[in-house]
Amino acid sequence: MYENYFGFSKTPFIRDIDVKQLFLHADFQELKGRLQYAIENRLFAAVTGEVGSGKTTAIRAVVEEINPVSHKIIYISQSDMSPKAFYNEILEQIDMTPSYFKPDSKRKVNKAMLELYQHGKTPIVIIDEAHLLSEKMLEEVRFLVNFNMDSLSPLSLILVGQPELSEMLTNHSMRAISQRITIRYMLKELDLQGVEDYIRTHIKAAGGSSELFTGEAVREIHTYSTGIPRKINLLCDKCLLNCYLNKTRIVDDIVVKRVIKNELEH
Repeated sequence: MYENYFGFSKTPFIRDIDVKQLFLHADFQELKGRLQYAIENRLFAAVTGEVGSGKTTAIRAVVEEINPVSHKIIYISQSDMSPKAFYNEILEQIDMTPSYFKPDSKRKVNKAMLELYQHGKTPIVIIDEAHLLSEKMLEEVRFLVNFNMDSLSPLSLILVGQPELSEMLTNHSMRAISQRITIRYMLKELDLQGVEDYIRTHIKAAGGSSELFTGEAVREIHTYSTGIPRKINLLCDKCLLNCYLNKTRIVDDIVVKRVIKNELEH
């Protein structure tokens, strides 16, 4: 609605922004590098971060750069599935027929992972919302990376979840899976400078003026969002709409405070 008013070529604060136009802050770049290392070396990784911190976006940025000829992405976001459903979901994503019995599904998955690897294609299994997995499901995940008595790793496995995932993995009962995780990383929130750079990067990517948000507005946005990209996106989008409806051209701290009070504080 407000895109033409501000001269944008597209909406600046959307969740599916082109990964080539993302604000690559230092923490985000480090996470990308660690994930790329885990994939290249077929390792087990765990990524954690608060809701809306950009974990899935980071995964998307890494996946965008992966060669589909040499890798096979298997992305699972249904964390409440049973072990049988988990294995069958993997089978469906690699175009294989699911099995009615869990042991059969499990054997087919293990065989398929090994065959992909032997034919020069590394499977990458990404499990999102992993903090919601039950201990039983986490055990199944462990079995997924247990090949030839742990002497072979034909795939890369990446768990992505909220900080509770790290807490789960510290439990004594989870030590068998925790010991297999080679790469661990927690994506942190943006600081004030990071929030400013994030906003200006998104505005620039949309073809707008870098001076659209005042410094005072950025500070208010940082305070409200605590540096969480999803909350920054929501607030900035509402501020731009508010300016459009009130026929103003600058997002200042007054606009931000008004939007927070009238639309976000409930």
